[in-house]
Formats: sequence, structure tokens, C-alpha cells
Amino acid sequence: MAGEYVTGAELKEQLGIEADDTTRDARADRAVRAASRAIDRATGRLGRGFWLDDAPTARTYQMDGRTVRSRTGDLLLVDEIGDTTGMLVETGSGTSWSPITGYETQPDNALADGRPVTGLLRPGGTWGLASSRVRVTARFGWPSVPDDIAEAAMIQASRLFKRADSPEGVMGSSEWGVVRLSRRDPDVWALIEPYILHAFG
Repeated sequence: MAGEYVTGAELKEQLGIEADDTTRDARADRAVRAASRAIDRATGRLGRGFWLDDAPTARTYQMDGRTVRSRTGDLLLVDEIGDTTGMLVETGSGTSWSPITGYETQPDNALADGRPVTGLLRPGGTWGLASSRVRVTARFGWPSVPDDIAEAAMIQASRLFKRADSPEGVMGSSEWGVVRLSRRDPDVWALIEPYILHAFG
């Protein structure tokens, strides 16, 4: 599994734990991992979160169901691409593939805005028949972890870390008395909601 959205050291700093206090490192790391994977599940990205692959990989796409036709040309919907350096796009099948050019990445300026490429447009053209296949070799993922996701992970990891002090879902406070912890943190949800992947048919 790829890295987490915050580190155990950052969580300790957030909680006011001294850096040289290593007695709770394992607990902090566990909370960070759990929070990161919970965000992946909630956004529909389990197994392909907000990190960038270390190296380019090849992914193959069938045209049927992944092509949007418009007046400007055919748009092929692809998995999130976080780095287009040396990206290779080919058409074909089996062991016979031919490189193609003349495509544009979409949305415009995605990588410059810190967001991934999610489509390849053939201006004024098509990607071929519905039975055609396209192979894309690139570094998939996000250019960098969005600030919203990192902040949500920090909030959620802090809550998970503190759960050891509230095993029944309640916490004590000298000012407020006993307080029941809510099931879902509204701040976490507000931060991750714009990143949720919605299924389409």
C-alpha cells in the first residue's frame, strides 16, 4: 500500500507529544494508516488513493463505455494521471500496439492546478470503434496530496489516537463533563466530500 497522507511525527506534533517520546509511535502510525485508508474508502479510492505512482505503468482501456462524444471530438475517460512526463498512448490489441499523437489532456491545466488528468481528447477526431482499445503508460495518481485530504487525515487520525482514552465513545472534560463522540466528524466529511468518486453507467 502507498504512503499515508500525514506522518506519525506530524500527528505527534499536532497532539503536543514530544518528538523524543517514542512510547506512542506505533499507536500514532497505526492511527495515521487507519485514517488514510478510511478516507480512501469514503471517497471510493481504496487501492488508488491520492498518491502518485513511483514509476509509469501501462493501463488498457476499452472504448465502449469510456468515450464521450462532443462537437470538439472524442474524450476518452482514463484513471487519474498525476504526471504526463514521457506518457505513451497507443492503440491496438494483444501484442500489436501503435503509438498515437494528436491528443490533448483534460481538464485543461489540470496538473498546473494540482489536479490529475482524467481524460484524453482527440480534437475533431475519434478514438476508433467501440471495440477498439487504447493503452496508456504514465504515472497514475495525483501530482501531490491535496491539502484538504491531508487535513482530513490529520483530524481523523487525531480522533482515532484519542479513542484509547474513550473506549465507550465518550470523553470527559472538566468544562463540559462527559461528552459522547459523534460517529462522523463533520469537518472531515466537508473536506473529503468534493473528492468522492461517483459511479456512472
